[in-house]
Amino acid sequence: MALVVMKFGGSSVADAGKIKLVASRVIEKKKVGNKVVVVVSAPGDTTDDLLSMAENITSNPPERELDMLLATGEMISISLLAMAINSMGQKAISLTGPQAGIVAGTNYTRARVKKVNPNKIKSMLAKDNIVIVAGFQALNAKGDITTLGRGGSDLTAVVLAAGLQADFCEIYSDVEGVFTTDPRLVTDARKIEYISYDEMLELAGSGAQVLQSRSIEVAKKFGVQIYAKSTFSQNQGTIITSEENIRRRKMEALLVSGIAFDKNQVKFTIIDLPDIPGVAAKVFSKLAKVGVNVDMIIQSAAVNKKNDISFTVSKQEMKKTQIELDKLAQELNASEVVCDEHVAKVSVVGIGMKSHAGVAGKMFEVLHKKGINIEMISTSEIKISCIVDERDLRTAVDELHKGFGLSRKNRSLYEKI
Repeated sequence: MALVVMKFGGSSVADAGKIKLVASRVIEKKKVGNKVVVVVSAPGDTTDDLLSMAENITSNPPERELDMLLATGEMISISLLAMAINSMGQKAISLTGPQAGIVAGTNYTRARVKKVNPNKIKSMLAKDNIVIVAGFQALNAKGDITTLGRGGSDLTAVVLAAGLQADFCEIYSDVEGVFTTDPRLVTDARKIEYISYDEMLELAGSGAQVLQSRSIEVAKKFGVQIYAKSTFSQNQGTIITSEENIRRRKMEALLVSGIAFDKNQVKFTIIDLPDIPGVAAKVFSKLAKVGVNVDMIIQSAAVNKKNDISFTVSKQEMKKTQIELDKLAQELNASEVVCDEHVAKVSVVGIGMKSHAGVAGKMFEVLHKKGINIEMISTSEIKISCIVDERDLRTAVDELHKGFGLSRKNRSLYEKI
């Protein structure tokens, strides 16, 4: 008997018919002798609808009340799925995140999980229940319900799999796994059979919306192997595992495994900052204090004892970034703050980069041949990212996908040594 954690995204529980389909899949898993814990997201676009309702009330809702509102979406899913499973002759019980023993820190909206107390889930499993847990939510140190950030149901599933020492953690969505790029943008994108935690983390952090990046961090830390599958297909999905496990299968990673992109980017430039020690520290520590996550950063060479600093943030953080920078510009005697909303990030990712040179050169050559200007560049050991004009994004992704040989007609993503 195995213990399985199954997570279903919002598109999988968007209406009554889909909820019944999910119930059938869960029961199938139970009938072959498994103990089953199910994590579900809010139905369809419920979270976005709730956010829209809040924005119609106030442009600056208190974060505590926003979490109280958003947590209701997952409660709809867990109760309806429990009803569906019970109506099909199996025992099921629904639990909120706090009831399931998920404890987070004091923050709201993007709380970090501190611990999991799985005793209640274990007692419900011992009574032969299928246990259904609301994703995306936890109990914070103040005794309030809090949420784990967009995509937080993935994190719920992984922390429960770790806390319960589950045999399998399966993440179901409306796609059949992880692809070399978004198949809605590039029609010959190919499903990846195996991908390492590090590659998946870089893809998720670069805009790929398959899994929440924090869930991958936790999976890597606790060795939780993830199976990314489709709710609507029986086909094998993608296994997200350690690089060592991939190597053990006598497979060698390609130079590049995937192309990710992110249209949710804004570029800020602070012009004519004094070129003196501590200025950059002041800018970014101030942004950190108000919860702004900065992505790519470039500082120009000093001219006449002044320089420019450019960096990117998500569009959701544009307003509060602008407010803080306007204050800082006056305080630091900068000339002006320029905001560019019409940019996008494109990234190439692959563990093969660790042992091969030339990826950056090839990426820049591909973009140059299509007349695409690169505004910013950042690198890691297995990733290269560029900021480009949003009008060039589709061409950039398509050409890089072809340029690195990732289409279906090319060789297998992994080759036998």
